[in-house]
Amino acid sequence: MSELVLGESLELLVDNRGKNPPFVSSGIPVLSAKAIKNGRISFKDVRYISEGTYVRWMPKPLQRFDVILTSEAPLGECALVTGDEPLAIAQRLYALRGKAGVLDSRYLYYAMQCEAVQTDLHNRASGTTVSGIRQPELLKVRIPDPGYMQQKAIAAVLGALDDKIAVNERIARVADELSSELFRQALLTSPDRFTEQALSDTAEFINGRAFTKDASGTGRMVIRIAEINSGPGASTVYNDIEVPDKHLARPGDVLFAWSGSLTVARWYRPEAIINQHIFKCVPKSELPDWLISQLLHKKIDEFRAIAADKATTMGHIQRKHLDEPVGVPEPEELVSLDSRMGPLWRRALLAERESLTLATLRDTLLPQLMSGRLRVKDAEKIVEDAT
Repeated sequence: MSELVLGESLELLVDNRGKNPPFVSSGIPVLSAKAIKNGRISFKDVRYISEGTYVRWMPKPLQRFDVILTSEAPLGECALVTGDEPLAIAQRLYALRGKAGVLDSRYLYYAMQCEAVQTDLHNRASGTTVSGIRQPELLKVRIPDPGYMQQKAIAAVLGALDDKIAVNERIARVADELSSELFRQALLTSPDRFTEQALSDTAEFINGRAFTKDASGTGRMVIRIAEINSGPGASTVYNDIEVPDKHLARPGDVLFAWSGSLTVARWYRPEAIINQHIFKCVPKSELPDWLISQLLHKKIDEFRAIAADKATTMGHIQRKHLDEPVGVPEPEELVSLDSRMGPLWRRALLAERESLTLATLRDTLLPQLMSGRLRVKDAEKIVEDAT
């Protein structure tokens, strides 16, 4: 297969390496390198610039299907712009757009994730303490070129999987938002149907252990706070050690990171090992998992405030804080709520698990399509059967 040199096929290259704009409290979002994770743009903790700064900072505004690429720390993470809202980029990022009729931008996004392209990118990086790639070297990077029409066909196949994943993410998010609103309304309108109980009476909070020590590098994922917040990454630890069942997380389990960022999450990935600083929350008295999740979310801001007051390098709560009261629905109210919230919990979990399967399929098809070992028509059939 022939190749394209980026410098000859890019219409746009925004290079804000080493620079940051003046930030304001609200306005147009500015993406940082930390916002690019696992092929997606995260708007968590995003900062903003004014419209005036945006005009100066982004002389060529981003558009749908532009590619955002990290230039260092870590190098080579990329994401696709999927909306039409104004966005700006800060330091350690490039914005790339293929030339019309030469390089399809969505294809570029997938090509940049190929092992060969990532190797080329990293080989051209420089730096002692932090490895990064400068614009002249980036423009020398080569990507596979099956021809423009084939580029678009490959991007369409892989994009169909990512589109379905995006739909599933919205389903899970909306289901969880609706559940929270239903629970809030029930507490607000029917307080007499709730009784105060200690949070520790609703679930057993089983603390993980230091399973990253002497890890084998194979086997099950070890869940740290980073894996709860962002999923597996380059630093994720794997271990084939045998551990008690109580220290294993399976799809649908509620996990609570009680130090650091203090996060409540529904685990939806394959069976994994729970590391220290994370509680596995096992419901008592046959209470549903969704209820434990809701109770923790009701307390999470209070817990974060407690953790923030700790004079340590990493804030945390203590066991005694789990004895604080929460409003628990009485049996009749619980049955009523469960008829509505149980299906929402299960639907969100199903969407999350399906997305994992689709992402695995996408990552399997990517190198096959890029190398030409798999025909687009065959890949289309595989994707059609999967979605």
